[in-house]
Amino acid sequence: MVTAKVIQLHTPLGDEILTLHAGDRVELSGRVYTARDEAHLRMQKEGIPFDPKGAVIYHCGPVIKAERIIAAGPTTSARMNALSGFLLDRGVRALIGKGGMDSTVKEQLRGRGVYFAFTGGCAALAASHMTLEGVHFPDLGMAEAVWIIGIDRLPLVVGIDSAGNDLFSAVQENAKRTFGTEQKRECV
Repeated sequence: MVTAKVIQLHTPLGDEILTLHAGDRVELSGRVYTARDEAHLRMQKEGIPFDPKGAVIYHCGPVIKAERIIAAGPTTSARMNALSGFLLDRGVRALIGKGGMDSTVKEQLRGRGVYFAFTGGCAALAASHMTLEGVHFPDLGMAEAVWIIGIDRLPLVVGIDSAGNDLFSAVQENAKRTFGTEQKRECV
């Protein structure tokens, strides 16, 4: 059996991500910042409360209990399609979530960033690779605050690379060829 190489990355990310290809397996270590809809809107209004240069945003609303991450599954990233550009413009190099993102974000990533996919339904697995380090905007509540999370070898797949290759579009095209009709991408 041939095993695909797993690429080790550490935040903050730099130009090493420009060599990644859609479909590459990655283990990411370092620090990530969670952000869902309300956090994006707050950061647009009040500013980014962390250094965005080389940062990674995880579309996630973790479950925190007694200063410990219990579950940290990804949120559907498409919800942040219209909200991600300003972060990428300020130096964020990667987004993590599930379900992919639209063509606008794919173009915003071109030449400067990537989208990592993490499998939905694996919230406990994600949490087992994480340590809580702090929080910004706690008044937004557990699901919407920006959590500062240390990660150790979080397993990811490059869903959209910096050249614009997109695993999610490839699946859509394959479904169209196979079934003769375009399948709608529904995100839950």
